[in-house]
Amino acid sequence: MTLEKQGETLFSGFDFYNCDMHFTDKQKALRQEVRDFVECEVLPAINPYWERAEFPWEIARKLVDLPIIGGALHEHGAAGLDLVEMGLVMYELSKGDGSVCTFYGVHSGLAMGSIGLLGDAEQKARWLPDMVKLEKIGAFALTEPDVGSNASQVKTRARKDGDGYILNGAKRWIGNASIADILIIWARDEETNSFGGYVIEDPNDKEGLSINDIWGKIGKRAVLNADISLRDVYVPAANKLAYVNRFSDMAQVLGLGRYCVAWEAAGVAAGAFELALKYTKEREQFGKPIAGFQLIQHKLVEMATEITLMQTLCLQLSHLINNGQLTAGTASLAKYNNARKARYVTQLARECLGGNGIIIDNHIARLMLDAEVIYTYEGTNEVNLLLVGRELTGLNAFV
Repeated sequence: MTLEKQGETLFSGFDFYNCDMHFTDKQKALRQEVRDFVECEVLPAINPYWERAEFPWEIARKLVDLPIIGGALHEHGAAGLDLVEMGLVMYELSKGDGSVCTFYGVHSGLAMGSIGLLGDAEQKARWLPDMVKLEKIGAFALTEPDVGSNASQVKTRARKDGDGYILNGAKRWIGNASIADILIIWARDEETNSFGGYVIEDPNDKEGLSINDIWGKIGKRAVLNADISLRDVYVPAANKLAYVNRFSDMAQVLGLGRYCVAWEAAGVAAGAFELALKYTKEREQFGKPIAGFQLIQHKLVEMATEITLMQTLCLQLSHLINNGQLTAGTASLAKYNNARKARYVTQLARECLGGNGIIIDNHIARLMLDAEVIYTYEGTNEVNLLLVGRELTGLNAFV
């Protein structure tokens, strides 16, 4: 039995504790636009792309029709979303597919966010207008083969050379890299050890730079992640982001990213739950819907409880940010909780479908594997745990 739309909205929106009461009409309207997009454009088309590990340009290009590109940025036609709207966009996109959500998050949040927050007026005017229209795709290259959780200790180096810089090093797991027109490389200066963001335009045609997609992923298969090698790659001085010299300057971009990933994890879980709830009310065994059996209701209640907690946690975190009270610990706690609960919920949802749960036609298997990816990126859950622990105790347990 596959889960197709049958005269009703599949994603009606599970909201057991009426979080809706806290949203404005504008926020609800945007959420509905994204929800409709997921139902009409993402769900009918995504599975073949996921199975082939192929980027879904057919879907991605249509994101420009939604008023969401650029997230919280206001300049040069960016969406100017408030923080709740940013969260709701991630929530609704991830209910449909994690790959589409990650493409959007990398381009609109990490890449455009870095330029919008850390670039000067000339840099923003040069790059953001085309990025808003998805005429140029952005990527954000921080992680390296030997540098993951200890991201501030990047080994990629920049050497001043005349009117520019020479970059040498390697990056790994870089989303959007092979389709990017604007690639931000994070590196340390050889002489000063200062931290900087270096924008490479048209990276696939850049001498000394190679980009190779990583194959064999079990989750988020329809978004492309790549290994990057930089050998004496020249970057003009005008392409060094103007307002970043320390890792902490860039960390504000990561902090907002962690907030959005907490919403994303909640969305993956909610999407799987809504699909499982619909299935169990329609699937009959022993003469009645399986939703009428105690063991299935146990799974459904477990999922509903965790999703409700995830939703309310995200909502409160958005209020903390609006009040200027976001800390590394509060952002990390939301990501830590929601990422691990997303794994649990999506696995329960898969169990509710029995044998049908292991095929991607029913979508839940794909969402379950997306949850595995969320558990690791934007800081592994172990690292996020230790960030919360450090804030609670004042003691650093990393080393």
